Amino acid sequence: MENKALIPFLVTMMLVTGVCNTILNKYQDMQCVRNCESPDPSERHLFEQPVIQTIQMFIGEMGCWLVLFLSFVFKRFISPHLSNNTSPLFAGGYHPVNGDDHDHVDDDDEDHPINTGDDPTKPSHADDGRIRLHGRRVFLLAVPACCDIAGTTLMNVGLLFVAASIYQMTRGALVLFVGLFSVLFLHRKLYLYQWIALFVVVVGVAIVGLAGALFGDNPHHDLTKENAAAAVSHAVLQARAVAQTPEAVKAVIGVFLIAVAQIFTASQFVSEEWILENYAMDPIRVVGWEGIFGFSVTVIGSIILHLTIGKTDAGRYGYFDAGEGWRQVFSNQAVMIASLLIMVSIGGFNFFGLSVTRSVSATSRSTIDTCRTLFIWLVSLALGWESFKWLQVLGFVLLVYGTFLFNDIVRPPLRACLPRERRERELLLPEEPIEHI
Repeated sequence: MENKALIPFLVTMMLVTGVCNTILNKYQDMQCVRNCESPDPSERHLFEQPVIQTIQMFIGEMGCWLVLFLSFVFKRFISPHLSNNTSPLFAGGYHPVNGDDHDHVDDDDEDHPINTGDDPTKPSHADDGRIRLHGRRVFLLAVPACCDIAGTTLMNVGLLFVAASIYQMTRGALVLFVGLFSVLFLHRKLYLYQWIALFVVVVGVAIVGLAGALFGDNPHHDLTKENAAAAVSHAVLQARAVAQTPEAVKAVIGVFLIAVAQIFTASQFVSEEWILENYAMDPIRVVGWEGIFGFSVTVIGSIILHLTIGKTDAGRYGYFDAGEGWRQVFSNQAVMIASLLIMVSIGGFNFFGLSVTRSVSATSRSTIDTCRTLFIWLVSLALGWESFKWLQVLGFVLLVYGTFLFNDIVRPPLRACLPRERRERELLLPEEPIEHI
């Protein structure tokens, strides 16, 4: 009962940290870091460092090791002195909702495979035939980490051109690519109603992108034309062409970059699923290791790009000018505070998200994450960062419906869309009697 009572807290914290992460990233993009005293707004430059924001994310993921360390300290030095300790957050790590005390296994005991499936009644130390992920095999996690680098960096660039809610809604395209890659690489089977759900998600993403292109927001909270041109010029070396790009096209570019990023994110998810199907490791350790690999590769890559591009005249003040980027972080108080809060929020989001997955199910986590989009949109409206668009509402509704349909939260519109076994099972089930009051 105590674990069940904790679930609303975990869900609430997952929503809060997830919303804070997206809002803080957009807030950081809006901070002026150079020529801020100029009376001409076109000469002011905003914070445009998507690579540094990617590094911030991986630092937050590495914070999972701090959670594990605190768990170890609690169990080793504090828990023995408590006569009646049943804390589900620290005493023994994560517990399934229906788990018993005899199912507990020490997180540090790596001699047993760890159950990371959706069955909440299966003991965490049950031998499911997987190989323990340790030693050199841990480097397998570098593959999803590299996919995460590409996906997150592209999304950070796209966030420079669109509002926070459009950014979050466009990420709904993830379910499309995850479904396709699961069929192609994991040999999963998708039924007709699931393909319909993917099509609905694509339509929803397209409508969200159309809303951003047709109804641009006020310029006081988005990049000016000069700022957008300067940012893109250092990335694609086409400053003159982008300087004349209209706001609608820049919004389409932002949506396109975020949508393409979902290909890499889907690759990350599918590779993680394959790894966890064949190797045993607790999910929070997986996040921690991916944080280490992602941080290392991103830092090394940023140094190389700084030496080859960032130090040149064309690359100065651009995405790959690491020296200027870190100077902006440490010299601007608002940017630095936002960076610290982003690290905490992404670490908390991963921690509470994994707790929800372990305590409830992965489907519930997906559903909750879809609700996060609505809260981000409401917060952006409350802060005045964007205006209300009915077309955006339509896109959001389609995204939610497609996601729910794909995850079996709602029934397909036609029974014929159901698989044959499910149709036959429903036909055989007797109708529930109507209770009379």
